[in-house]
Amino acid sequence: MNLEELRAYAEERFIPILRPPTEKVLISLLKSEEPKTVLEIGTAIGYSGSVILKNSNAHLTTIELNEERFTFAKNTFKNFNLTDRVTQILGDANIVIKTLDKKFDFIFLDGPKGQYLKELPDLYKLLSSTGTLFVDDIYYHGWVKGDAYPAHKHRTAILRLRKFIAECKELFPSLTLLDDGDGIMIAKKLNINKKTTEY
Repeated sequence: MNLEELRAYAEERFIPILRPPTEKVLISLLKSEEPKTVLEIGTAIGYSGSVILKNSNAHLTTIELNEERFTFAKNTFKNFNLTDRVTQILGDANIVIKTLDKKFDFIFLDGPKGQYLKELPDLYKLLSSTGTLFVDDIYYHGWVKGDAYPAHKHRTAILRLRKFIAECKELFPSLTLLDDGDGIMIAKKLNINKKTTEY
């Protein structure tokens, strides 16, 4: 199974994975920044993790709560011969990130949206001094931008995401919000003019 077939598998079963526009931005950023250590919150079936590994020389630490998806992702990484560069962790990211004792050059955040605000302090500590936080689906169906009126059950998550963005703007010297996919946030711990990248 290649990446195209894996995407088709996910789409047929309504498993959320990287949208093509977001994938393009992610690949561009990985090639520009060349991270050595990457943390992923939300492994799912291993699609985004495989994209990260195929477009960098990094070691990936990835966390997934769902055991079935964790096992599927394990087979995905094995299929792509990426197992040696992956540390998979089965568990609740809220708990797991408090136990990690290494720094990451790049964090890919794509877990439950309502948890981002709670996880932010720990994620910030885990970022290296020049690290980048990449947040997928930051606009949450456009609701965070106010493009549509959300159902009541989503309002708490939306309010938390808005606060999460506001706190990131305070924490990170360099922060970019893009409309690609369902919104991307790229927050850099240090504002370094390394080289200009076209996302």
